[in-house]
Amino acid sequence: MGSAMTDHLSDPGPLVPAKAHRAWTLEARELLRLAVPLAATQLAQMIILATDTLMLGHFSKQALAGAAIGNTIYFLAWLMGSGVPMAVSPVIAHIQGAHGTAGRERRRIRIALRMGLWTAALTSLPLMAALIFARPILLALHQEPALAEGAALFVSGIVWGLPFALGFQVLRSFSTALSRAVPPLVVIVLAIGWNAGFDYVLIFGHFGFPRLGLLGAGIASASSNIFSFVALLAIILAAPALRRYHILHRVWQPHWKSLVELMRLGFPIGLTMVFELALFNAATLAMGTFGISPLAAHQIAITIPSLTFMIPLGIGLAATVRVGLAAGAGDPVAARRAGFTAIAMAAIFMTGAAVVLLLWPRQIASLWLPDIAANADVLALAVLYLHVAAAFQVVDGIQVSASMALRGLKDAHGPMWLAGGSYWLAGAPVCVLLGFGLHMQGLGIWIGLAFGLLVAAVTLTTRFAILSKRPVPVEQ
Repeated sequence: MGSAMTDHLSDPGPLVPAKAHRAWTLEARELLRLAVPLAATQLAQMIILATDTLMLGHFSKQALAGAAIGNTIYFLAWLMGSGVPMAVSPVIAHIQGAHGTAGRERRRIRIALRMGLWTAALTSLPLMAALIFARPILLALHQEPALAEGAALFVSGIVWGLPFALGFQVLRSFSTALSRAVPPLVVIVLAIGWNAGFDYVLIFGHFGFPRLGLLGAGIASASSNIFSFVALLAIILAAPALRRYHILHRVWQPHWKSLVELMRLGFPIGLTMVFELALFNAATLAMGTFGISPLAAHQIAITIPSLTFMIPLGIGLAATVRVGLAAGAGDPVAARRAGFTAIAMAAIFMTGAAVVLLLWPRQIASLWLPDIAANADVLALAVLYLHVAAAFQVVDGIQVSASMALRGLKDAHGPMWLAGGSYWLAGAPVCVLLGFGLHMQGLGIWIGLAFGLLVAAVTLTTRFAILSKRPVPVEQ
C-alpha cells in the first residue's frame, strides 16, 4: 500500500517502546476522531425516539402503549434488514486500506455502495409485507385487541419509511468507511427537528392538518426516514470528498459478486443483533409476569444502559473502519492495535458509567417517578436493577466493541454463533433458573442478562485476540 492516507497503519520493523507508544497514541486519536461523531449520531437517534414517546404520552396512554409495541415490531424488522447495509462499511474499508482511493478503487467502492442500496431495497420488500400483517401477528401472540389495533395503526404509517431507513444506513456506512462521520451526524440532528415538527402537526392536528394520533406518529417517523436518506444523499453528491465517487453512476447495473459478498457478510451481522434484542425483549415479557411494579422498574432501569450503550457502540462502529483499513492493507499488527484500542476505550467509558450508576441509582431512577412516595416499591426495584446494570456496564462495552472489531476483519459468522450461544445458551437459562426456579424474580432476570453479556464479552474478545494474530490477505 503506497497511499499516504494509510501510512500510519503500518510500523515496519520491530517497535521500540517509544515508537510503540506513539503508534497506540496515534491509533487512539484516529479512533476518537471517528467515534465521537458516530456516538453522537447514535444518541441523536435516541432523541428522535424519545420525541415520539414524549408527544404520544401527551396524546394518550393508549397511544403510547400502542407505539411501544409497534416500535418493537418495526425495530425488529429494521434489525433483520440492517445487517447488509452495515456490511458496506468493512467491505469499503478493506478496499480503501488495500489500494487507497485511486480511480479503480473508487469504482470498487461505488459498486459496493450500489449493491448495498440494492440489498436495502430488496430486503425491505418482504419485511414491509410482514409489517403490514402486524395486527394478526400481535393477536396470535395473545396481545390485547385494542393494543394490537393501536400498534398496527402506528406500523401502517412508519412502514413506508423502512426502505429509506435501510438506504440511509448504507449511505452512512459509505461515509463512515471513508472516515467522514460528520455528514450523517448533521443529517440526524436536522432529522430531530423534522420529526418533532411532523409529530406535532400530525399527532395533534395543528395548522389545519387532521388529528391522526398514532397514524400521524408513524407517518412522521416515516417522513423523517425519507428526509434523512435524501439529505445524506444530497450531501454525498455535493461534498467534494464524497462526490468524486459518483455513487449514482450505473446505479441500475448489478454486480453479482459484490452482492453475494455483502449478503454473506451482512445476514449474520443482522442475526447477531437480533439474538441480543430478542433476549432483552424476552426479559421484558418475563418481567411482566411478576407484576406491574417489577415491569415499571425494569423499563426505567433498562433505559439507562440503553443510553450509555450508545457510546461504546459508536466506538465499535469506528473500530470496524479502523480494523478494516488495517486488515485491507494486510497488516495484522495494526488491525490488532485498532481493535484493542477500541475495546480499551469502551471499557474505560463504561467503567465511569458504572461508577455513576453505583453512586446515584436512586437519584437517576427518581427522574422517571414524579410521585416517589406513591411509587416507593418501583423505585426500590429500579435501584436494585441499576446496581446490576452497573455491574455489567464494562462487559457490555467490551462485547459490542469486540464484535465490531471482528466485523472489521470481515468475520461475521463466528460472532453470530458466539452471540447466539452467549445470550440463549448461557444468559437465558440463568434468567429462567434464577428468576423462576429460585424465585428471585426481576433480580434473577437481570443477573441472567449480565451473565449473558459477560460470556459474550469473553468469547468475542478471545476470538478477536486469536484472529488478529493471523496474517491478513491483501484485497486484490
